[in-house]
Amino acid sequence: MTATSIRHDWTLQEARSLFELPFNDLMFRAQSVHRQHFDPNEVQVSTLLSIKTGACPEDCKYCPQSNRYDTGLENEKLMAVEKVLAEAVAAKASGATRFCMGAAWRSPKKKDMPYVTAMVRGVKEMGLETCMTLGMLTGEQASELAESGLDYYNHNLDTSPEFYGEIITTRTYQDRLGTLSNVRDAGIKVCSGGIVGMGESIKDRAGLLLQLANLPVQPESVPINMLVKVEGTPMANLADLDPFDFIRTIAVARIMMPQSHVRLSAGRESMNEEMHALAYFAGANSIFYGEKLLTTPNPKANKDLELFGRLGIKPEERHVEHSDEAESDALLGAVEQAQNDRFFYDATA
Repeated sequence: MTATSIRHDWTLQEARSLFELPFNDLMFRAQSVHRQHFDPNEVQVSTLLSIKTGACPEDCKYCPQSNRYDTGLENEKLMAVEKVLAEAVAAKASGATRFCMGAAWRSPKKKDMPYVTAMVRGVKEMGLETCMTLGMLTGEQASELAESGLDYYNHNLDTSPEFYGEIITTRTYQDRLGTLSNVRDAGIKVCSGGIVGMGESIKDRAGLLLQLANLPVQPESVPINMLVKVEGTPMANLADLDPFDFIRTIAVARIMMPQSHVRLSAGRESMNEEMHALAYFAGANSIFYGEKLLTTPNPKANKDLELFGRLGIKPEERHVEHSDEAESDALLGAVEQAQNDRFFYDATA
């Protein structure tokens, strides 16, 4: 087996050994793997919109959207389809190639499905890739989303099975794996990763990546989040994560999942330009783009583009099948709605 073979038989010791490599050796290996599968100077750009904010019944200790914690977050009901489509218009205009929609649910209810599937169809008609994160899905719900044209479904494992109980008690690890299986069986691409900086050990970071890499099919997209500490959550006062530990996690994810897009997700607002550059060198080739990430701040879009220019990076082009007429109708309808309705809100408030 070469370093770039797609493997589903990683051991915990192998994963830990990668984390323990000297930093320069790890970076060299990760960049070498990255170049064999991707253009090292392209980064896929996604925009994430919170389509339903707050009032989540889960007890995830990192999450300001849980109704268990007083974080000052204002709850928002499910956005109207037309409002979501107008946000997608703005995202496409700013350079995004994928539009991700997130709802703070344990799982969607039957009455919600017609609305979210309409969102998927509308965004797809604009020529954007579509992604959703709605909580746990049944097989039937996954099939319904697939029929509407959904490209990706995000459902993170968060951490290792061993550390998971320290983070959440209202949903089991197997619940998460079951949703990933339902999504894959429906023919939707999988987006799944985790969060670092929650007090976990190196063994736990290795364990998380082990779970992802050893899935029957590795996720097409692997978001690596750095904990955003929000006042009012149980994790608000944890010690800061060593930036090099975050970069190591990116690099190991790249080596273990060589054909997956590894995404810089939450926590980018606190990363300086040098840390971003190191992450791209370690194999990160996807970002969430725009000034908000569900309910937490994200770097301004022009700041990302300026850094891209200085590093010689360009946004990755993506191709979605659609008719010009459908795209035109979708754009015109969403723009008209945007002009007649002042609905944009700041999800970080």
